Amino acid sequence: MWELLRRFRALEPNARGLFLRAVTLLPFISLSLRLRGFRSTQASLQKRIAKDASSGCDSSDPGKTERTALTARMVRSAAHRSLGTATCLERSLVLWWLLEGQGITSSVRIGTRKSGHNFEAHAWVECDGVALNEPEEAHKHYAAFDEAFPILNVANK
Repeated sequence: MWELLRRFRALEPNARGLFLRAVTLLPFISLSLRLRGFRSTQASLQKRIAKDASSGCDSSDPGKTERTALTARMVRSAAHRSLGTATCLERSLVLWWLLEGQGITSSVRIGTRKSGHNFEAHAWVECDGVALNEPEEAHKHYAAFDEAFPILNVANK
């Protein structure tokens, strides 16, 4: 416990803020998805994003690339330390919302695949065509929907 607290305090203030927002938001999104469904949860999150001009991840801007990576890392850390097990959709919605709040346009992607007799679905966040919360590129094994979620899609903002 003390080690976790020490590591948290060693984070820069921005990272601590991102972690705290993510760890707080994860259970709310989980509950909202269960009680209200995806569309209502998506619409609620969309309403709470400032309407500032957003831009993509822009790999030529090291500051933006660093903020994007830090946000993804803090969401992963928060999901690892939150109550219960956060699903890929919950983690993706949190990451998307935190990025949009920083003026970084991203999109939640959802894909499916059939594995034997099982139908599987997976969610991830992309920014300028790069999956942000996929360290192993697991998303490449799923057929992604193109325009199934227009509110969360960059092209429809």
